[in-house]
Amino acid sequence: MSRDFDSRSRGSIDEWLVPLAFIIPAAWVVWRVPGFILTFGGGTDSMGNRFPVAGLIDWVALALLPIMFIVGLLTVKRAHMEFEDWGAFDRVSIFIGRITMLLVVILVAVMGYEVFMRYVIEAPTVWATELSLWIAGFIFLFSGLYAMQQRSHIRIFLLYDVLPRGLQKLCDTISAVLIVVFAIALIYGGFGEAYDKFLRWETFGTAFDPPIPATLKPLVLIIVSLVAIQSVVNLIRDWKRAPEHHTAADDIDEEEIAKMKKILGSDDDNV
Repeated sequence: MSRDFDSRSRGSIDEWLVPLAFIIPAAWVVWRVPGFILTFGGGTDSMGNRFPVAGLIDWVALALLPIMFIVGLLTVKRAHMEFEDWGAFDRVSIFIGRITMLLVVILVAVMGYEVFMRYVIEAPTVWATELSLWIAGFIFLFSGLYAMQQRSHIRIFLLYDVLPRGLQKLCDTISAVLIVVFAIALIYGGFGEAYDKFLRWETFGTAFDPPIPATLKPLVLIIVSLVAIQSVVNLIRDWKRAPEHHTAADDIDEEEIAKMKKILGSDDDNV
């Protein structure tokens, strides 16, 4: 593991600010996609009646996206429980993981606001439920990529652990190939539908009417592609690792237990 990947996250404020600085313009751009489509001569008549063409703020937000994404890749740090061996592409998955974590906070805030408005003020919103569903869709997809990078996706080790390292590598290779084949098949079969939903900016059909189909359908294909790439990256980086043997102790975080002991004021090993 190289030196620049050896520093561990300590929960500094920049770990929240950089993903937030990406999420804000990203949310603006996603909401204003119809303006960009109309600017380039696409879109439907109903889209033209509902949305203006892209303006200065829209282009500034769009320009900020790659800038903040690169800043995020350069500043992201490994947390103490995360997989230690990083490569260049792993930074993409990790930063998207950081965005996902912040989206969870935003999702909880939206749901909490709706609970307050509905049961305390007795003035429920028309947007919170659909917005929560929309954000949850992003979280579900992004977390899959993060889970793949962390090797925390569902894996059955009962047979894998008893195999020699050569057969373990064969199993890993077959797994990566199947993931890549699945990604190619999904993109081949779903590209046309996702493309059409995006260009006509298909919405959810509710009072708030968010563009859930128009955004999540293409995002499925993008994330599945990134998961396939990450699976190949994992295969390459894990190729020279020692034979793996897994136990229940793998899920124990010694550092977290030490922190809990310190909080409880106990040195008892049975705590």
